[in-house]
Amino acid sequence: MSATLVALKSAFEAARQSGTTGVTAAATMAARIATNTKEFQERAAAQGTPIIVLSGQEEAELGALSVSSDPLFSSAGTLSIVDVGGHSTEVATHVKETRGWTPVFQQSFPIGALGLREGSLKDDRPSREARLQAVVEIDDKLGFRYRPGECGTVVTLGATGTNLVTIREKMTRWDALSVHGSLLQYEEIARAFGWLCELDDAGRASLVGIEPGREHTLHAGTLILERALFALGAEVCYVSVRGWRHGFLERSAQ
Repeated sequence: MSATLVALKSAFEAARQSGTTGVTAAATMAARIATNTKEFQERAAAQGTPIIVLSGQEEAELGALSVSSDPLFSSAGTLSIVDVGGHSTEVATHVKETRGWTPVFQQSFPIGALGLREGSLKDDRPSREARLQAVVEIDDKLGFRYRPGECGTVVTLGATGTNLVTIREKMTRWDALSVHGSLLQYEEIARAFGWLCELDDAGRASLVGIEPGREHTLHAGTLILERALFALGAEVCYVSVRGWRHGFLERSAQ
């Protein structure tokens, strides 16, 4: 909590120094499942950095808005968004109508990369049995199936998709414009889970293009993304560098 409060204060200071007239901070799944969230919010407010807690539904809505408002995907008739987080994964499908985008499905599922790493994938080189157990756990949490062709254009948000692209392209320097809109094949993602699990944390950390710190959870996030695409019946997905923060800004501007 103390470390998060320090980071929150730093972020507020950076935002204010940029000349903004208002700052809003929001927390997601970690704050939703913590038992001391009220204390955290009280301490945040006391240091002049108030923070709200988004519900799972709000997080899914904002993630979808960050994509549906993106000119890159303006020609799509149906958009499905998969946002893999640390302790939750949001999935949403929106259909374009004359009055704008209409949500036909959006839900936050209590499964995330950090949670898997703390559970069935706790070993840094998980066994085949552990990997199968993780598949069962994810499928049980998702618990849905789309009919073929119903998901439309699929876009993934978050560090899992961006890191799979930067590793594939061997990027030594972050380039958001190059990553945004990149395509990942389902089979590519499925294979990536396999070879990522063959490496330990140190081995993943040594991969060219990986974001420092992601070596602990990238394989877990990759499996969640693969199982979500399987459930959606999607053979490919696009990668977006946007996130719920962009949706928050879009909603505030409306």
